[in-house]
Amino acid sequence: MTASASVRSLVPQSITAAAFEPYGQVLWPSEDGAPYGPGDAQLELSAGIPRFYLMRLPSPGLQFHTITRHQRCTQCLGSLADKDWLMAVAPPSADPHPDLEAIAAFHIPGNCFIKLHVGTWHAGPYFSHDFVDFYNLELSDTNLTDHDTWDLQHQDQMHFQFILS
Repeated sequence: MTASASVRSLVPQSITAAAFEPYGQVLWPSEDGAPYGPGDAQLELSAGIPRFYLMRLPSPGLQFHTITRHQRCTQCLGSLADKDWLMAVAPPSADPHPDLEAIAAFHIPGNCFIKLHVGTWHAGPYFSHDFVDFYNLELSDTNLTDHDTWDLQHQDQMHFQFILS
């Protein structure tokens, strides 16, 4: 971080379907056998081969200076072992950079998962555990060909910090 970089604080809000709707969907457990409907993940994975995998992440701390979007697919994330986590998001847009004033933070409990809309800017997952195992659904080449990252520190001389209450 440069000496001239400013710090913006983000207080994560509890995730709800309504609050998260501009960025994606929140999915909670449902009864087995329920028919497909609008409460299910509305996926866009037609631009390639879907990839569903488990990833183990070490504690990343509670600050970030980059934010990423995927413009060819939706992405689903959820934690294992009922571990809570944080995500910062900004709405999808045609602009090559995120709307800094629209960045919001969410606290996500370990008993649900999120689906990000195509193009949603996101930073995370972040958490205070030593590590968290996550499942991730995206395309097989998302991290190689659809990883549009904005460097907030370099481009805007700022970084963000989650403030836990």
